[in-house]
Amino acid sequence: MSSRTRSAPASGDAPARRSLRPNGLARAAVRFKPSSFVGTFVALLLAAAVVSGCGLLLQTGATASLPAARYAGAPVVAAADQEVRMTVDLGEERDEASSPVPDRARLDAALAGTAAGVPGVARAVADVAFPVRIVTPGGASAALTASGWGSTSFTGAALTSGRAPGAGEVVIGTGTLVGAGTAGGAGAGVGERVVLRTPGGEREFTVSGTSGSPGVWFADAGALAVSGHPGKADAIAVLPREGADAGAVADRVAAALDGRARVLTGDDRALAEGTAVPSARELLMGLGGSFGGVATMVAVFTAAGTVALSVGQRSREFALLRAIGATPRQLRRSIATEALLVAPLAGVLGCLPGTALAVWWFGELRAKGAVPEGLALDRGVLPYGVAVAAVVVTALLGGLLAARRPSRTEPGRALAEAQVERAAVGRVRTPLGIAALVGGTVFAGVSAGLSGDDAANTALGVVMLYMLAVALLGPVVARVCAGLAGTVLGRSGASGHLAAANSRANARRLASAITPIVLATAFVSTLLFLHTSTDRAAENQRRAAVTADHVVADPAGLPGDAAERAARQPGVTAAVTVLRTSVLVPSDVQFAPASAQAVSADPSRVQDLGVRTGALADLRPGTVAVDQRLADSAGVRTGERLTLRMPDGGEAKPLVVATYARGLGVAEVTLPRSDLTGRVTSPYPTELLVRGGTAEGLAALGAVTGPDGAGAAHAPERELSAWANRTMAAVLGGFAAVAAANTLVMTVLHRRRELGTLRLIGTTRRQVLRMVRLEALLVAVGGLVLGSAIALATLVPMTNGLTGEAPHVPPLLYGSLAAGVVTLGLVSTALPARAALRRR
Repeated sequence: MSSRTRSAPASGDAPARRSLRPNGLARAAVRFKPSSFVGTFVALLLAAAVVSGCGLLLQTGATASLPAARYAGAPVVAAADQEVRMTVDLGEERDEASSPVPDRARLDAALAGTAAGVPGVARAVADVAFPVRIVTPGGASAALTASGWGSTSFTGAALTSGRAPGAGEVVIGTGTLVGAGTAGGAGAGVGERVVLRTPGGEREFTVSGTSGSPGVWFADAGALAVSGHPGKADAIAVLPREGADAGAVADRVAAALDGRARVLTGDDRALAEGTAVPSARELLMGLGGSFGGVATMVAVFTAAGTVALSVGQRSREFALLRAIGATPRQLRRSIATEALLVAPLAGVLGCLPGTALAVWWFGELRAKGAVPEGLALDRGVLPYGVAVAAVVVTALLGGLLAARRPSRTEPGRALAEAQVERAAVGRVRTPLGIAALVGGTVFAGVSAGLSGDDAANTALGVVMLYMLAVALLGPVVARVCAGLAGTVLGRSGASGHLAAANSRANARRLASAITPIVLATAFVSTLLFLHTSTDRAAENQRRAAVTADHVVADPAGLPGDAAERAARQPGVTAAVTVLRTSVLVPSDVQFAPASAQAVSADPSRVQDLGVRTGALADLRPGTVAVDQRLADSAGVRTGERLTLRMPDGGEAKPLVVATYARGLGVAEVTLPRSDLTGRVTSPYPTELLVRGGTAEGLAALGAVTGPDGAGAAHAPERELSAWANRTMAAVLGGFAAVAAANTLVMTVLHRRRELGTLRLIGTTRRQVLRMVRLEALLVAVGGLVLGSAIALATLVPMTNGLTGEAPHVPPLLYGSLAAGVVTLGLVSTALPARAALRRR
């Protein structure tokens, strides 16, 4: 009898012991309390979306390639390296930095003879492609692509009439004539004479034949002569003999050229075509790597905070489990199992919006010309695997770290601590947070003393360190916010008094809601207002710099003698042509692209660049004038030589004769037009700045506008940069906004018992809702102020280094941001609060 009596509890304890098994606890928690995991699931899903989306862009950049187009019929191609490289000394190690050349690197056309003598080679063609225009009495045609006739051996173009061109002759595509706007090609039949504007000048040629393909063809020697870079070829197309192995021929050609060119086969041949693949690769890897790294850190950090909040909200449950015999190890394993039940599914589902984000972003980049047509988004599985692994690890670490204290606390003490929020801040978080705060302040001071890209790069560390400090010192920050707002809220009646008391007593809960808002405000403000600041400074500099009365522009290129023709007009006192391009300025660790203008004469006659040292009148071949901030970054002064990589990648060391202050709006580098001879694909100037004269007298040269029509330095690149900043702000801001809303909803829903108790003791429904709204305002305003302060601390040194001016914050744009933050806070708390009160 007693034996049966003793055995009954034992059998009854078996289910209890089984329920305390970690897997059983985890499954029961997820099954019977799914609402507790919704917020965590959403945060992890969003984190996976950001990680996978940025990872797809990064992977596409790393694997970007295009099939050959022009050289599809040439199995082997020799070309110059389209990237410039430098060895970076990193102390005990060395690395290689590279950057795409701004225009196109070329090689010696005589190497075609060397390649042609290699066994197995049937023919080697020194290929060039350059822009020309057909000049008629009614004006010039649109730009056409000209080549040597030898290129037809691999492009497939063929004669429809006449014969191949000889010296002084050309073949013109019949499709070209209609598209050229030359009155149906009148005067361009076989045997007729035609005037062509070539990089080598305007010349008259005899039409020897026509082709069904669009374009213009010269004799091979003639094409090299008028291409603008005599003796230089874009590439050498190698045609193997019939039956010869292309790979073996490529190896022999490479050995014969002995490092003087890159020998390409397969899809690598597209690199010889001057495609935008290298620059697109750099852009995609920058977006997916640099921005992706920041976005991933923010996403993972926010998701970890949400997981920690979810675990912290269940402290009472963990205390009860400890009281009935659950061991610390069982609780930790249970939380780990919960993460493994929730995180993988959230990660897999998050890859769907991540893919949609990457597809949209990639499509926009292609539409804006930053990514060449034909390049496809690489949807390999690696980014998805990384995204799922990242959220699983985040969930595990976040949950285990949050559960460390409740799992180790003795049962009786755990029950007592579960009733009130622990006031002390962690021993690890506090010193780390203080270190991040001090580090951000030090970085801000260092950045304020720098200029140019150095200031911008240092300022990025400022925002990251301050954000880390806010996240680590969140409870302290929340108590300060609650204390400052307490005096105001305390005067707002019973609801305000309750809001102030709740905020002070629940600083950790307040901190978990403030942190995502600080993240959103800081990053969005930094990205948006950096653009508005640089854009305004550039526009102000451009307006102040142009002193010409008229601007004659033609995007396809003005005549080479446009300045001389304009100078002959009555009343014209100065005329200077401008060709806009880019150069590379090497530093200790990388190549920095710089906008450049090549001028035909002293630019001070039509521009006021704000000269600081030297004189622009001293500009002549072999010299250069540079923006003061670029000179400071490069460590050069007037009278010293500046090392440059020209548009074709060639090195030059011109003498600095002047520095000026308005490079952001006009060009960071000003050099004589003659120094670009043979270094750019299209040597035609795109602008003519004229003082005096009349618009009517200049109209024959191109479209005439006033000074406001002058082009800005790197306008297309600036527009792309502005769009990229806005997009990054939208991605980060959208993620942080959803994360903040998710956190606010979680905190309000967790307070259902508290809100019900307030109703039971006599607080009206209206008072409770007003209390929640005041708390939401405290969270929104506190996050907005902190985020704005972090953004300001970042923007001041950054914009001062880049523009020499204070940040420009448009009131309407900032007001919209602030209104969005406040609305987010109010809506994210009001809706769940109303839902909770309906049950009371």
